[in-house]
Amino acid sequence: MTTVHLPGLTLTDHTFTVPLDHADPAGETIEVFAREAVDPARRDHDLPWLLFLQGGPGGRSPRPTAADGWLGHALKTHRVLLLDQRGTGRSTPVTAAALTGTPARTAARLRHFRADAIVADAEHIRRALTGDRPWETLGQSYGGFITLTYLSQAPEGLRACYITGGLPGLTATADDVYTRTYPRVRAKADRYFTRYPADRARLDAIADHLRDRRVLLPDGDELTVRRLQTLGMELGTGDGAHRLHWLLEDAWSGGELSDAFRYQVMNATGFVANPLYAVMHESIYAQGAATAWAAHRLLPPDFAETARPLLPTGEMIHPWMFDDIAALRPFKEAAHLLAAADWPALYDPVRLAANRVPVAAAVYYDDMYVDERLSAETAAAVGNLRAWVTNEWEHDGVRVSGGRVLARLMDMVSGRL
Repeated sequence: MTTVHLPGLTLTDHTFTVPLDHADPAGETIEVFAREAVDPARRDHDLPWLLFLQGGPGGRSPRPTAADGWLGHALKTHRVLLLDQRGTGRSTPVTAAALTGTPARTAARLRHFRADAIVADAEHIRRALTGDRPWETLGQSYGGFITLTYLSQAPEGLRACYITGGLPGLTATADDVYTRTYPRVRAKADRYFTRYPADRARLDAIADHLRDRRVLLPDGDELTVRRLQTLGMELGTGDGAHRLHWLLEDAWSGGELSDAFRYQVMNATGFVANPLYAVMHESIYAQGAATAWAAHRLLPPDFAETARPLLPTGEMIHPWMFDDIAALRPFKEAAHLLAAADWPALYDPVRLAANRVPVAAAVYYDDMYVDERLSAETAAAVGNLRAWVTNEWEHDGVRVSGGRVLARLMDMVSGRL
């Protein structure tokens, strides 16, 4: 194990070997990486564990540089485990270079990278680290989805759960999700243009420029209008509208799109660090049926690339991305197979209704990514769950609130609120 000491923070690396398919423990194995964080002054104390479940899917756990924000608050009372969920970060990452075999084999392998497998990994790790004592979890966004799978499959491993922006519909299909979230994206776009009215013309001018000529990004991908629209994913975070504004403001140089602009767009829309996000995204909403590219099928006409004013889109994944984006092309055939696949349900509504594990959830009223109405339905359907509905924060509230969101949830579970 490698240990690193930072001011106010001691980090220790852990690596675990787990089955690729937990139903076949004697079969192929993969590695799962997790980083333990603890206050150096409490390193030798018998502290309760808090497992952090990262949003995504496909995102690695945070790489902390200081004991600040939600982590700093958690370290006052807990030993924190930052898990790289299977396929991400240092956990046998799913990359184009790692692909072997046919697209069908790749798709079959990727079926083992949903929340149910992540929960099984977490239980394996919990038993190894805690001596089989229950631990607490903090689930951000998709991490909240994983939490409800955890409560459905292995509640005996949980002492308390905190969820931020991640209460999914228990029976909602991908079609249900996108039917509800497209209007939320439109509302975010309207609010963005109200704050920055000149950006309507800026975005339209860039789109017209891309329609009339071929513009390449630094990696050789063509910058298309539909790829430009995906910059709207930024609008669901607290400072996303401002960052998109500054990006558009500096888009031009001498009548052409600037090198800096093209570089930033490439990084923001290229999925180089997290191809698994695009490949697996719709599967997190799959409940016993194929998604069949739900976001693409349900795209409203006002989001068309020919529409003016041009509207930015949200976190929707489209099949064209696997043609247009270099990092995703190797996954194209497998992604189509996954979109056509039937998936088992991830939640057990009966078991969740009878849940006794204390759960506190922050529901962001204006959340662009997770529909507040679906979250409210789920909050009412899960036993022993208290929801805090707020419009003070956007989807990234736990990250930007300086620990205040987590502090409130901990107070709710403890009975202080």
